[in-house]
Amino acid sequence: MRLTGWPRGERPDRGTALTILRRAVELGVNHLDTSNYYARDGMAANELIRTALHPYPDDLVIVTKVGALVEGRDITLPAAEQCGLTAEGLRRGVEANLRSLGVDRLAVVNLRMGDRGHTDAGLEAALETLMALRAEGLIHHLGVSNVTAAQFARARAAADIVCVQNLYNIAARDDDPLVDACAQAGIAFVPFFPVGGFQPLTAEHLATVASRLGATVPQVALAWLLARSPNIVPIPGTSSLAHLEQNIAAAQLQLTDDDLAQLAARSQ
Repeated sequence: MRLTGWPRGERPDRGTALTILRRAVELGVNHLDTSNYYARDGMAANELIRTALHPYPDDLVIVTKVGALVEGRDITLPAAEQCGLTAEGLRRGVEANLRSLGVDRLAVVNLRMGDRGHTDAGLEAALETLMALRAEGLIHHLGVSNVTAAQFARARAAADIVCVQNLYNIAARDDDPLVDACAQAGIAFVPFFPVGGFQPLTAEHLATVASRLGATVPQVALAWLLARSPNIVPIPGTSSLAHLEQNIAAAQLQLTDDDLAQLAARSQ
């Protein structure tokens, strides 16, 4: 998303975006989060990924999503005109991701719920459509995104779910119980906006720990997530090589028990 500037914000030029993707894989990243609707003004995430990395490394898992939006510009449409949660819309979304990524089967498709103006009434029907597409061989695994704990339970009753992608970071911890529920079930929890997204984390206690470790605040936020639970797979977006390398380096930070207690207590 960051590489395209969708739905708003700055983005790198095309050459830098391709370099970031290639460097990420060189540094050991083997999980990319994307969607066909991450596209703005001629910059499309899936096209960038395909240009930079196809043919893909055997261990690279590209996770995409479908939901109310089919095209990036759909975000400006009234909810009634966002048709992505229909059976036809979901198929269009899956086929668009297949085509733009240049693959015959998508490793993981997340069903994104909760977008503006949409209720959760279609959750089971949408999962049924995606399971039918999986039976056709177009999808390997299914996940859900932007769901409540109740929706997660309903999704698990309807389909095999391998991951949950929700807003979660050290300052946004409403999903603490869901993180633990996923861990107990052996399901990956993938926090989006792990370092704050459009509202970067700025808490003083984060800065204190970062200063002691000689790290940045985003690095400490990522290290906290990795220490929080073994099923957490953060997806920090970046638009620069420097931030990419800082994000990767965060995995090497060693937070002490005192650090973790201080961070957790002051973030609740």
